[in-house]
Amino acid sequence: MKPKINTLVAPPRWIKRPYHREWLMQQANNLFDYFQYRSINPKGGFYEFDKHGKPTGGDNPVRGIHTTTRMVHCMAIGHLLGRPGCDDLMDHGMNYLWEHHRDKQHGGYFWQVDNDGPCGEPTKQAYGHAFVLLAASSAKFAGHPLADAMIADVTEVINTRFWEDKHGAVAEEFETDWTPVPGYRGQNCNMHMTEALMEAYEVTGDVEYLTKAKRIAELIIKKHATACEYRVAEHFTEDWKVDYNYSGNEMFRPSGTTPGHWLEWTRLLLQLYTLTGRSHEWMPKAARELFVSAFKFGWDFEKRGIFYTLDWNNQPKNRAKLWWPHAEGIGATHFLTAHFGEDMHMYAYRKQWSFIANHLLDHENGGWHEELSEDLVPQATLFPGKSDIYHALQACLIPLYPAVGSLPEMIFRDVKQP
Repeated sequence: MKPKINTLVAPPRWIKRPYHREWLMQQANNLFDYFQYRSINPKGGFYEFDKHGKPTGGDNPVRGIHTTTRMVHCMAIGHLLGRPGCDDLMDHGMNYLWEHHRDKQHGGYFWQVDNDGPCGEPTKQAYGHAFVLLAASSAKFAGHPLADAMIADVTEVINTRFWEDKHGAVAEEFETDWTPVPGYRGQNCNMHMTEALMEAYEVTGDVEYLTKAKRIAELIIKKHATACEYRVAEHFTEDWKVDYNYSGNEMFRPSGTTPGHWLEWTRLLLQLYTLTGRSHEWMPKAARELFVSAFKFGWDFEKRGIFYTLDWNNQPKNRAKLWWPHAEGIGATHFLTAHFGEDMHMYAYRKQWSFIANHLLDHENGGWHEELSEDLVPQATLFPGKSDIYHALQACLIPLYPAVGSLPEMIFRDVKQP
């Protein structure tokens, strides 16, 4: 008897399957359930959690601006979807940004605050201001009354303090009184600024946001990533020369290269390509090449998962497997499949969701494990618990919508349909 020949040529397109779409929404609801009902700190801002879901930081926890803004962004998404109660958290976060993170004396927004005011490193960082713009833009989609004032306020700060027109990118960091912190320029804050600028353009129609987003992408990707064989350089000198030997904060400025950011740029470039009228062919080409590089060098073919960082010889540097690169890989492969229709992108999409389901979802305590060892054992060397809904929630919801814009824009369009 002849063996049966497998005639299945292409892997199934999960994104269009009703069961998979229901599963994605259930995962999103699980995240909302985990964060929505335990996050509000009655003294202002939001709690972060340990691996068991208990608040960290004692009676006076530090509130990082990235935590506050990302919660606003995600609760605005929940409100747009029609999830009851998300509007209260969005309002709580918007008021905390306006009344506590915002520097009423010098302008701008503090990186960290606690019950007593600015704390730790009370600097003004481009990374944080990018997320203020993102949160305010999402809140505007959701109709929050503070959104317009916050968009105008943070836009003025970005334009007058951070934006360096001669380079087409933002500076990294300033002291409280806007004294420059010299010696460093980074791609991470500029990547997230690109994300925020595109959403601000979508919600306001102001083309200047889109122009700035395109200029950042031209610097970071068209100029530098292309020259680095489609690997995204993270660290630069003040005049935007690649600093190959930089060693800094392992969470926000890790040394080497970070393949998760190559995947993040994949999605952002395809969004930017669409918003700019599909007139810049270098953008989809770069998106495809970044995806290939991320999996060629970043994927652990022996034990599975994406390494956190690589050295410039494409060898693993930090071998941990974090949640956010896999979440960004979902968005990247959804956009790639929608734009190019190639089966290898959907294959990568399926493999990543299988990895997330088997290793990153915390089936015992809820939420996602934010860090695994090389051997896929939950650990906490960089991230102490579960502090962030942003990456995971977007991974669950982005595949449910057309791959042409930001998630709030796509949900808003869907709601507006007759």
